[in-house]
Amino acid sequence: MELPIRTESHKAPQLQRSLKLWHLIVYGIIIIQPTAPMGIYGVVSNIARGHVVTTILIAMVAMLFTAISYGRMARVYPRAGSAFTYVSEELNPKLGYVVGWAMLMDYLLNPIICIIWCSQAARNVVPGVPYAFWAVCFAILSTYLNTRGIQTSGRVNAILSIAMSLVVILFLGEGVRYILSTVHPTTQDLIRPFYDPATFSTSTVFRGTSVAVLTYIGFDGISTMAEEVENPRRNILLATVFTCLIIGILSMVQVYVAQLAWPATQPFPPAMIDTAFVHVAARVGGTFLFQLLNATLLIANLGSAIAAQFGASRLMYSMGRNDSLPSRFFGAIHPRHHVPLNNVLVVGGIALTGAFLLTYEQGAELLNFGAFIAFIGVNAAALVHYKFRSKEKVTLPFLIPALGILVCAFIWVHLSRNAQILGVLWICVGLILAWFMRRSHRRSAVDANPN
Repeated sequence: MELPIRTESHKAPQLQRSLKLWHLIVYGIIIIQPTAPMGIYGVVSNIARGHVVTTILIAMVAMLFTAISYGRMARVYPRAGSAFTYVSEELNPKLGYVVGWAMLMDYLLNPIICIIWCSQAARNVVPGVPYAFWAVCFAILSTYLNTRGIQTSGRVNAILSIAMSLVVILFLGEGVRYILSTVHPTTQDLIRPFYDPATFSTSTVFRGTSVAVLTYIGFDGISTMAEEVENPRRNILLATVFTCLIIGILSMVQVYVAQLAWPATQPFPPAMIDTAFVHVAARVGGTFLFQLLNATLLIANLGSAIAAQFGASRLMYSMGRNDSLPSRFFGAIHPRHHVPLNNVLVVGGIALTGAFLLTYEQGAELLNFGAFIAFIGVNAAALVHYKFRSKEKVTLPFLIPALGILVCAFIWVHLSRNAQILGVLWICVGLILAWFMRRSHRRSAVDANPN
């Protein structure tokens, strides 16, 4: 009697579903960073006439609707995690291209505003050295590290986030001590960061909100973990929402303490606006806290610049490989360093040029021009899928994404006129490029098949 032959199936290695809900939330907080509102604090305060807390809360509401839509779409496309894919598959490939092109603008602008902030922060430490010197140094450093194929590891990011959290706790402690011992706020003072009738304006608050949304940028990265999560259909959605809530509440507390310590009735001098939060730290905690927070944010922003340049060069490589950009240039890999060297140099050149042509405020608003196009697209994709195509029952399949579209569109409309004009010009450039690329492909097809 022959024994049955035992055959072993050789399956390709697969990702293990080992991440729990709390892992995703921690990951999301690491991506966004606990100090997220500090870099934009002065700009938002200047635009919104001191109502930074209000703008943070309005932005959180907009992001919560969008977070729900991202979480729901991650169920449908668990491997994509991309606004470009959601819009292309659910709405239209051409609309998906527009969203992808707008996202490319975000990738290119992120290194610019990081280099601007780092250069201003460096001048806080060494005021005698001109801004141009620091801008060139940080742009070259970021570009050099990316040409060597160096990536920031998740462990380094986690350690940095823990360190930043400790600095935030130290600031809050010193801030509360300063407010109680020196400011002695009245009831009206405690309400003023939320609503000051003397300076409140709907248009300025919503324009400030259009910048304050930068506080939450990055939460959509949670959707990329869908293949490694226990119960992804539930946990991706919950983690995305909880991350926005936690960051929103933490950010609100930070800026609330800052506004009580340095009221909007005492406007920041123009030279302080970009790095206003570290000057608030100097007021509440002296030179030590000023230098500590300045160094912490400088390192964090430099890391963001390097990571953003890395991401932008890879996105351009992907678009070049797919012939959305000229493949001979953008789809090339350096044979020695195994990086898309052409793209790294292009992004570095754009970042350096932008650091001289744009202010931090202008760069932030332009970045959010593209971000809101992506957010509106994701909400629209979620609405179409769950209201009209999917048989899966979800809570308020029409109302939640519809509110997300309305709130995001309303904030997008309140971007500065210059940001809207430049953003529309960017979209037009992308459409023209797509037309030329399509025409070139058709001509190549005709040449290859003359009959």
